[in-house]
Parts: sequence; C-alpha cells; structure tokens
Amino acid sequence: MSKLYFRYGAMNSGKSTSLLQAAFNYEERSQHVLLAKPSVDSKGDVAIVSRLGVSRNVDFLISPKQNLRTVFAQESAEFELENGQRVACLLLDEAQFLTAEQVDQALEIAVLDGVPVLAYGIRTDFRTISFPGSKRLLEIAHSLEELKTICRCGRKAMFNGRLVNGEFTFSGEQVAIDGDQVTYESLCANCYLEKLHGE
Repeated sequence: MSKLYFRYGAMNSGKSTSLLQAAFNYEERSQHVLLAKPSVDSKGDVAIVSRLGVSRNVDFLISPKQNLRTVFAQESAEFELENGQRVACLLLDEAQFLTAEQVDQALEIAVLDGVPVLAYGIRTDFRTISFPGSKRLLEIAHSLEELKTICRCGRKAMFNGRLVNGEFTFSGEQVAIDGDQVTYESLCANCYLEKLHGE
C-alpha cells in the first residue's frame, strides 16, 4: 500500500533540498514524479527553490479551492498519455499551506490511487500555532519525519521567528511571504522565549 508521508522541520532545515533529492532519486531509477505546491507560496513563483542554489519548476500549482486529487488525476493522465509511463510519486512542497481537505485528498491519492505522496512543510507559524495543512498531516500521515536544523546558539531549532525590519514580532497574519522587510529565523525554545519576553 502506498503511503502519505509528512517531512517537517523549522525554517532552513533543508525541506526543499530534501524534496528535490527525492525527485532526483526517483528519476535516477527511471521513475517519474510530479512536483506541486500551493499557489499561496509566491516565493520562487512556479519553482521549488533550495537554499543550496538548486531549483526546479513545479508541474502544477494548487489553489485553495481546488481538489488536489482531481488536479493530480488530470496531470498524471496527461503525463501518462504523453510518455507512456505512470507517475510513481507526488511530491508536495510548502504543504503547510494546503487546506485540511486537500490533505485528506493527498491521503486518498496514496491509499485509493496507489501513488505515494511525500509532503514537506513546517509545523507551526511564528506564533507557534499550527498551519491547517500541517495540523491535518500530523493527524493522518502514515509516516512523520522531522528534518532538523540548529538555532543561532547551537541547540536544535524548533520554532520559526518572524522579523519585520530586523525586529522580532509575535503578532500579525499567519502568512506573510512577500516583502523585503519580512524574514524568518529558526530558533530553539530558549531563544524563542527570550525573544518573546524581550530578554
């Protein structure tokens, strides 16, 4: 039986790099994959971009109102018609931006359609609150794998600090991707709480 996998980590833990490596591994063995990400993620436009400088265009974007299973069926049928080969895996970047319903549809792709789905994303926002997609993935994914990174102090980073104009902030909208003034930093629990309490 194919499975739904959720590989998560704080910002800069190598999620996109890991996804692109997984795609390479499949294709090195002549297994075709489809890459997708939510249209909400405007960084990189239609590409998945690794901090290591590797990038690759997605095969399709998913808008919040689309049925992921339906879109995947259309894309995979089109690929199979053109190439005479079945899609071996669906790779999803920035999976935290999926809706809970789309995560359920990813499970259906894995279980009912027999295509493994590898979803990559972060668990929580800069306020340590779960994204809807991540919450649902944590609830129903067959396999959970944490990708680790370190904080500025050397401890394991768990949280994502948001900086606006270089200053940490703990209020605002959950999603703020665009804009030169908004950046993020991976923090351990100690450093996160120090910033939260102004220490």
